Amino acid sequence: MDTIFISELKVQTKLGVPEWERMVPQTVILDIEIGYDLAKAGKSDAIADTIDYGAVVTRIRATLAEHNFQLVEALAEHVCQLILKEFSALSVKVKVAKPAILPGLKALGVIVERSR
Repeated sequence: MDTIFISELKVQTKLGVPEWERMVPQTVILDIEIGYDLAKAGKSDAIADTIDYGAVVTRIRATLAEHNFQLVEALAEHVCQLILKEFSALSVKVKVAKPAILPGLKALGVIVERSR
């Protein structure tokens, strides 16, 4: 299986357990690996034979702007299912990081992997 990757995608969403934390959008950083058979696209050089990663980024930004989540786990699951269902990926791995959420901490988050 081949992999399409999207690295350090910064997205605005409402996220957090306390209600006050979900009042305003905050930045989360996503690293995404999408499993897909890229052999046909490698031969044809046609976007129709692969996953349009620009469309993936646009769709993720739109859906995360519409939704709010308490847990980074729920956000990661939402993104995984979106990519599997809407883009017919074979598998997906999503890392969600909340940067500098606690003093002295670069980031915290989760990594979720799903497949069809």
